[in-house]
Amino acid sequence: MEITTDITGSHNENFSDTYQLLRQEFAIEPTGYIDFQLNNFEVFKQCSAVELHSSYVIETGRDRCYILFVETCTKSQGADGRITENRELQTWALAYLKHNFGRVKIRRETFTDKLFELMFPLEVDFKEDKTFSNAFYVLADDKSKAINGITRDFRNAVMDIREDDFVIEIADHTLIIGNRKPISGQKAIHLAEFVVRLVDIY
Repeated sequence: MEITTDITGSHNENFSDTYQLLRQEFAIEPTGYIDFQLNNFEVFKQCSAVELHSSYVIETGRDRCYILFVETCTKSQGADGRITENRELQTWALAYLKHNFGRVKIRRETFTDKLFELMFPLEVDFKEDKTFSNAFYVLADDKSKAINGITRDFRNAVMDIREDDFVIEIADHTLIIGNRKPISGQKAIHLAEFVVRLVDIY
């Protein structure tokens, strides 16, 4: 069985540009080796491999948060039986939160979500914040933990993210935000802004 590898974009060039932009905006330093336990997150479950390319701590003066450059590998099989490995270098931001949220996923709400919600009411809604609830789809394994953690300040921070296509996943005290698209400098800035704001709140 033949296996081919497709590497999306120019990793070195994109990474270098993104790193330079981050250094202009934030005080960042390499972390050295830290096991961020990325395999605990559902957003990476479809990947056959997830490797931490590099990670940087953002010093905020209060608490620390992180920018991660993650290389993912997904495999697909063509009609001819050939397996293609797709490798991408993605940007994710990570923060450790004092509040235990349980397991939570937050992303932009789609029309399909709205239809599904009519038949299967699984979403966590915030009746006092219709703007947030109309814009974002929130799933949680423990609604009371999620509601206690997703405060007005938290929701405002999410609403203000200047990156449109993103997913937030929280595993107890650990939050990551990003998407599966290749890295870009501006996206990394927006993700970093969010986690810096978040550790200031929490």
